[in-house]
Amino acid sequence: MKVIAFYLPQYHNIPENDEWWGDGFTEWTNVRKAQPYFEGHNQPEIPLNENYYNLLDDKVKLWQAKLAKEYGVYGFCYYHYWFNGKMLLEQPMEQMLRNKEIEQHFCICWANEPWTKAWVNETKVLIPQKYGHEKEWKEHFDYLLPFFKDERYIKCSGRPLMVIYRPQVIDNIREMILYWNKLAKEAGFKNGLCFAYQTYGMEEKGDDMFDYSIEFQPAYIGAFKKANAPSKVTLRSTLSVVRMKVTSKIERITGVNLETKIDMYRKKKRGVGKIEYDSAWETILNHKPENDKKWPGAFTAWDNTPRHHERGVCYVGATPEKFKNYFSRLIRKAKEEYKSDMIFVNAWNEWAEGAHLEPDEKNGYGYLEAVREALKENDAWPVE
Repeated sequence: MKVIAFYLPQYHNIPENDEWWGDGFTEWTNVRKAQPYFEGHNQPEIPLNENYYNLLDDKVKLWQAKLAKEYGVYGFCYYHYWFNGKMLLEQPMEQMLRNKEIEQHFCICWANEPWTKAWVNETKVLIPQKYGHEKEWKEHFDYLLPFFKDERYIKCSGRPLMVIYRPQVIDNIREMILYWNKLAKEAGFKNGLCFAYQTYGMEEKGDDMFDYSIEFQPAYIGAFKKANAPSKVTLRSTLSVVRMKVTSKIERITGVNLETKIDMYRKKKRGVGKIEYDSAWETILNHKPENDKKWPGAFTAWDNTPRHHERGVCYVGATPEKFKNYFSRLIRKAKEEYKSDMIFVNAWNEWAEGAHLEPDEKNGYGYLEAVREALKENDAWPVE
């Protein structure tokens, strides 16, 4: 089984973050400033040995790769920030490409949202997202091509795997995929690219152009539970899906993310949302994939109060022991129901969202040990 963990590169300084958030800002800034909001709330989460690393240090990337391999994590899915030619946080991935001593499989997820000040309850757009046409698509593809050609890049039957975060906001997604496949074939990949997207429980625009969708947890199962709630809330759930589609269309036209505004208003009124970890995982494990184009997802834990404070959401009751049990069951489910040899985990290092496999002061290597034990007991250790 190929366990692929989403990987956040925002652990080094960039001029844009210094300007927008203050000198020296990285993801660790939010993590360090976190505070508990209810009894038993485990905040701040502290990396083991207070390892607040800088991702521009190749020793860190070597350590991460060694750790992942030791515990059975097959690869990382790097978040990639491309804004019509402008890039942010690209250095760790570029350094990894150049350093062949970093023995880690990887793929890329284009996080194609505009950057805003949503963390601080504002919707100001810091850098917009525009998609262009063939000229801009070729520029983007040409940048990605050296990564696709790397021997460590994750491929599906010889096709480099390219994940897109939110395809529904790309007006010409079909034309772009067709064009990228044409360029990939010209570059030597005779069957083009393998396209997947992160799904959050609703059909995405142009999803028939994709080879797979990744059930991004716990967001996917949260939307699934709403859509399958008792009949008294069916109308509300239906209206919620309609609202999301309408606001996505408005965002494409105006660049204003109304869904974020609505979400922030709702969370401000509610306070920290607490959801049962066990309930979420039972829903994941009882859910039947709708088709054979799904890749299952897992999450270690989730607590985004370091970013969103009292407007955040915390899944309560998470432990490495529970995760090991649930992940072991998911491995069997992936084999039997999804017919898949891949599971995507949220995440390797989303510290400000409480979703990380990396070791911390409270749990040590517990979540990594859970992955290793689950793989071994299911005879699912990844094959190179």
